[in-house]
Amino acid sequence: MRENARVTSDTGPFNRGDYQELVDEISELLGAPATLENRDFELIAFGAYASEDDLDAAALDPVRTRSILTRRSTAAVRTWFEGFGITRAAGPVRIPPTPEAGVYRGRICLPVRHRGVVLGYVWLLDDDPGPSDPQLAAAMQVTARIGALLADEAQHGADLSRELRAVLTAERGWQHDMAVAELRTALGARADGPHTVVCVAPWRSADPEGAPSARAVPHATALCTLPWGATGQSLAVLVRLRSADVRGPALTTAARLLREASEGAAGVAEARTGLAELATAWREASAAARTALAEPRLGPVAEWSRIGPYRLLTSLPPTVAHDPAVQALLNPAQRELARTAEVYLDCAGQAGRTAAELGIHRQTLYYRLSRVEQLTGLDLDDGEDRLLLHMTLKGARL
Repeated sequence: MRENARVTSDTGPFNRGDYQELVDEISELLGAPATLENRDFELIAFGAYASEDDLDAAALDPVRTRSILTRRSTAAVRTWFEGFGITRAAGPVRIPPTPEAGVYRGRICLPVRHRGVVLGYVWLLDDDPGPSDPQLAAAMQVTARIGALLADEAQHGADLSRELRAVLTAERGWQHDMAVAELRTALGARADGPHTVVCVAPWRSADPEGAPSARAVPHATALCTLPWGATGQSLAVLVRLRSADVRGPALTTAARLLREASEGAAGVAEARTGLAELATAWREASAAARTALAEPRLGPVAEWSRIGPYRLLTSLPPTVAHDPAVQALLNPAQRELARTAEVYLDCAGQAGRTAAELGIHRQTLYYRLSRVEQLTGLDLDDGEDRLLLHMTLKGARL
């Protein structure tokens, strides 16, 4: 049985079919199914199986099966394979079977290099006797063509990252207009479709340019890192949408990146058509991420349209949120009183709901509220005083 499996994407001008054709060419040369991964062990393409036996054998190898199904390998698998020197090798590397590691069949790794830099790996299941040296030499010539293609795509991704960062950070005026024009040129026809922006924060990467490739993130058009707080970073993702009314792809992208980050929160902006308002979308996404970090019930992925009063609070300078009248209530020693006041105001001043939410008696609630009034000098029967207290307590979370 002959089966061609293809990994497709439209993250850039690079056709996934180009990689597929080269992988299939290697499979034909060596008479064995080939798999192409980038240097981060993310699946790019996998080739034709020559026979039913080959397909069954691959299915019995957990590491290979997981790589194909999830399109990436685990960190432990990556470390294990790199232990055989594949990052330094200039030619084929044979790796023996190791059942305890889930590698039931041996591998042949063909490093994919461009100008001496490893950009990926072609993997084959090793047979006995396996491919001859001339066959492997011919296959390595094909990997050189794959390397050139990966290098071009990496450069394109770096350019998109730089151009997206410029759009999101440029001051209003000609600098912003020029940045938008350059990003529009780079994206081509895709620039005019519906997009949104996702913010993942904090993005823990030692590399200031530590954004993953767009190819590795479904629905992502471009990614870049931006400052977050005093010393941290956040990840900005430009996400293409099929429709401005359907934000599912953005939510999926945010959730996947959060799993990779292992901690933090994400925010999703309102959708826009075209690129002119991406800077505003980034402010919305950042505000939503800040809100999700401050108010866990709204996270870990928060949408700008659903964060309520935090849309206003996140736009204010940090010092504005700390009104002097409420300062005494923000002392850690008064945490219980502050929580009581916030829940009371969240419940629209309804004592019964508040007491039930806090699990306390009404008389205890009334006592605490009187203490809040004494500490702050605010009158909880006055609408404006309530508003000041409520917004200040919410703002303090940020």
